[in-house]
Amino acid sequence: MKGTLFVVSGPSGVGKTSIISSLLNKMDNLVFSVSCTTRPPRPGEVNGVDYFFIDKETFVRMQHNQEFLEWAEVHGNLYGTPKGFVVDNIEKGKSIILDIDVQGALQVKKNFEEAVFIFVAPPSYEVLRERLIKRGTERPESLMKRLEDAKWELSKMVEFDYLIINDDLEKSIMAMKSIIIAESHKLSRVLKSEIIRKLFKGV
Repeated sequence: MKGTLFVVSGPSGVGKTSIISSLLNKMDNLVFSVSCTTRPPRPGEVNGVDYFFIDKETFVRMQHNQEFLEWAEVHGNLYGTPKGFVVDNIEKGKSIILDIDVQGALQVKKNFEEAVFIFVAPPSYEVLRERLIKRGTERPESLMKRLEDAKWELSKMVEFDYLIINDDLEKSIMAMKSIIIAESHKLSRVLKSEIIRKLFKGV
């Protein structure tokens, strides 16, 4: 049976990375799709693990060669999901999870209808603001831009399949795990698999 593409999105600072990191340690068949970006690494980030950190020239060349499933410019930096990695793993039966911005998620929705779209939201706009300040990775002007962008991003949650309000990290992790398990048993997916053909062979 083919794997499933899970697209996780939401405003910056909402806690997507923490939820996904926990799930990757708990679910064997779940693979994180590493995106390419032109932004410099933050403290503690590792090339090839958190992102592929590449220069703008390389990114534009990959974009021209249609090597991205989606790409977007966010806060002045370019981000893109390598298409080959995603498709190859899905064909092998692996479930892929993407942690991408809302712009990118909506692009994927146009090009990959069978993907599952999960929006992670903060309990409130004020909580999001506090989380971004506490993170301490943004300059004041960058922080303001992220907060302004968050208003538009939150308005797009209705275009997603699932909503997780991250007011409790452990509950949010369990909610996303439940979504992934349920989707892998969805009859519309199973009916397309070799498993179902074997089950009803000779019936």
